[in-house]
Amino acid sequence: MTLAIFDLDNTLLNGDSDYLWGRFLGDEGRVDKKFYEIENQRFYDEYKTGVLDIFEFLTFSLQPLSEHSMEELAILHQKFMDTTIRPLITAAARQLLAKHRDKGDFLLIITATNLFITAPIARELGVNDIIATDAEIKNDRYTGKVKGVPCFREGKVTRLEEWLKHQGQNLAESWFYSDSHNDLPLLERVSYPVAVDPDETLADHAAARGWPILSLKGRDIITLHP
Repeated sequence: MTLAIFDLDNTLLNGDSDYLWGRFLGDEGRVDKKFYEIENQRFYDEYKTGVLDIFEFLTFSLQPLSEHSMEELAILHQKFMDTTIRPLITAAARQLLAKHRDKGDFLLIITATNLFITAPIARELGVNDIIATDAEIKNDRYTGKVKGVPCFREGKVTRLEEWLKHQGQNLAESWFYSDSHNDLPLLERVSYPVAVDPDETLADHAAARGWPILSLKGRDIITLHP
């Protein structure tokens, strides 16, 4: 089984679902909009520059989940999908997924964003499975705490290795598509690393290593390098 692995935010999505969920909660009056936007932007900037404290961020981002029932969260997420997420899925992203699907590859999303936000997006995209940061649940409610290893930077490698062992699979002939230098630990592990609309650090690294660079922002897949 050949694995085709995809980052989600700013790779298959033309935006960041974690950041946008925070903005959505503010617009819905579920959090203090001004405070949440300031903190949300700070964490997003730290992520982009590679200095994010993932546990500090998760304490911030998972807290709102603990303040609502599962039923309320499901209704909110459906609206989030309709108003925010589906417009961010480009034809080119669906085209890339279809290309690997038609080859018989196993499609896997691996993302730092928590599973509550991302599982419905993975279903919308028709991928086979997803590895994401897990939010702790007790008594059918989110606690606001992270469960296990966050799926971020080296944590993505750890979580993927656990998944591979459980599935009895390996990374032979595997692909991984990502936009972020935060994913270099995993990009270095696969057979075919591909940069997608990459940040400056990843773009430079990909060009130096001769990795393909693609854009998925439009109707068709565009090859930017080589």
